[in-house]
Amino acid sequence: MYHGRFKGSHYDCGFRWGTLLRKNNKFIANHHTFVVSEERKEFAKQCVPIYEKYYPEILDEIKGIADGQQTSYEDMLTFLLSMYCFEFNNKCTCMAISDKNQIILGRNSDFLVELEKLYMNCLYNLDNCYSFNGNTTAFVEMEDGINEYGLAIGMTFIYPQNIMPGINAGMIVRYILERCQTLQEAIQFIKSVPIASNQTITIADTLGNIAIVECNSQNVVVIYPLDNESFVATANNFNSLPMKKYNEHNIDDWNSSLRNQIAHQSLKNNDLSMELIFNILSGKHGFMCQYDRRKGADTVWSVVYDVKNKKIYRVEGNPSRKPYKEDLRFKFSY
Repeated sequence: MYHGRFKGSHYDCGFRWGTLLRKNNKFIANHHTFVVSEERKEFAKQCVPIYEKYYPEILDEIKGIADGQQTSYEDMLTFLLSMYCFEFNNKCTCMAISDKNQIILGRNSDFLVELEKLYMNCLYNLDNCYSFNGNTTAFVEMEDGINEYGLAIGMTFIYPQNIMPGINAGMIVRYILERCQTLQEAIQFIKSVPIASNQTITIADTLGNIAIVECNSQNVVVIYPLDNESFVATANNFNSLPMKKYNEHNIDDWNSSLRNQIAHQSLKNNDLSMELIFNILSGKHGFMCQYDRRKGADTVWSVVYDVKNKKIYRVEGNPSRKPYKEDLRFKFSY
């Protein structure tokens, strides 16, 4: 995993990072995953006014990266604003528990082995927004994280259909980390903005509130724990009745339904604890991360956010083969 620290204004942090990469002969636009098509260009153009209204500072950061890389700002926008909307490569599992003793969110990120060294853990401490520790398979966008006020969040990606111009999954997660302190603030934001991609967003806050938000351009559904349960879990399918019709079944979703079933059964049938979350994510309760790396896919990181005790545990790789290590670098404000 590449580790980055970002501070100052959004533009300045982007410019410094883009310049650093360029000086080390690393050019984002030269990588084969940097896809810029006419279809995506047109889509990104339609998204820009939405970002200008709801999240203009992220455009500043992207402009900074493009300037630092000495490359096309339009191409950088196209690549980032259309992400999660035209491909279906990254698969994940998220879960959260909350009771009188603990508030915990855990997430496995399953993706392509060939890009393993490019995945990022980021410490952001930018001007006029909350600091956070987050992880991503891309850059700028985040896929999970926790901010200084203990709001923890993780996304799972759903096959892209019904896409419309809006804010995509990684940008939604990034905004919430920078701007929200509670679950309800996060839900309010998700319900207020046009959404481009299809995803679930699992959220836990210091008040003990946990939920999964299933959302796309058509609808937003919030799933809270059942009355007799203190957990939520999800993978790469919509599970609420209003959202199931948006699932695509004729795809390889890397055993999404099985992972979701294992997570729910394990959480329901065992005493909730940090150790249980570690064990589920590590595949000790059934299929979760047992991929065949020779086929190019694996769990590329796993993270557990202990919201109540202000602790972060991460495996940079597959948790069935590597141990979780505590990340002590981040400073909480609560």
